[in-house]
Amino acid sequence: MSSTLPERPPKLLDQLRRRVRDKHYTLSTERTYVYWARWYIRFHGLRHPADMGPEEIRAFLSYLNNERQVAGATFRQALCALLFLYKEVLGIELPWIDGVEPPKRVAKRPTVLTQTEVGLVLAQLEGVYQLIGRLLYGTGMRLMECAQLRIKDVDFQRREIMVRDGKGGKDRITMLPLSLVQPLQAQVATARRLYEGDRLCRRPGVMLPHALERKYLQAGTQLGWFWVFPSDHESTDPRSDIIRRHHIYPQTIQRAVKRAVLAARLTKPASTHTLRHSFATHLLEAGYDIRTVQELLGHADVSTTMIYSHVLNKGGRGVISPMDQLAP
Repeated sequence: MSSTLPERPPKLLDQLRRRVRDKHYTLSTERTYVYWARWYIRFHGLRHPADMGPEEIRAFLSYLNNERQVAGATFRQALCALLFLYKEVLGIELPWIDGVEPPKRVAKRPTVLTQTEVGLVLAQLEGVYQLIGRLLYGTGMRLMECAQLRIKDVDFQRREIMVRDGKGGKDRITMLPLSLVQPLQAQVATARRLYEGDRLCRRPGVMLPHALERKYLQAGTQLGWFWVFPSDHESTDPRSDIIRRHHIYPQTIQRAVKRAVLAARLTKPASTHTLRHSFATHLLEAGYDIRTVQELLGHADVSTTMIYSHVLNKGGRGVISPMDQLAP
């Protein structure tokens, strides 16, 4: 008689990864949740989370809050990761965790560049990075939304860009600036040449969102799904292990903008996201209503957009200093 050994269940972190993918969360969320779960396990001497409970979770969160003094956003990130691990992977509810007090949110106003400063930064960018910088400022897209832009989602006739699967999984439409139509058409032509080369070499198609790759087997090899900003080389897909062409790496865009800010000799701590902040602020300054700006940015709640309304209160909430009323 031959006996077969029972299959070993997948490791906990692999189960976590699978559950995150089932929920269609982004790769960055997957890596973040795995990071915090691994730290939590190591913090408690490699004990299995199923063997731990409220006491251990509180101890870890207290360590983050008091000893590591992490920012409020970082604390909430760790808390969400542990909630997901216990509820979605282990099937354990943690109703008591609602009473855990995260660090207080510190209201911070976003860094905003003037139009002159934006021009100085964009002038220091070159090639495709300048086009991406101009798109970030001219459309209000987030960094990953721009990096993952596909050819089919750019409508040159209507001068619109469809932003797919943005924050919260929502789609939205933003404008395509008239000044960027020709440069973007040239970039699409460049991307098309890479696409045709990939097809000649019979390389695998580009990654498709969610289950589309299984539903439409050949869609990844169609031009419309190809990246507007493709990488100049192939790499291994971190989820499927398929070697294929991905979009431009967001880290390279971040580094290019950082170098441009330094070269422009700005004193403000600006980044790629600062261009989005500046887009929203300059629209409000131009008199556009806040609901329109909310839709362009893809904010679920107008209160998020309201943070940009501080620009309307120039010079200390619009108050004229008595110093300026003194006779010269």
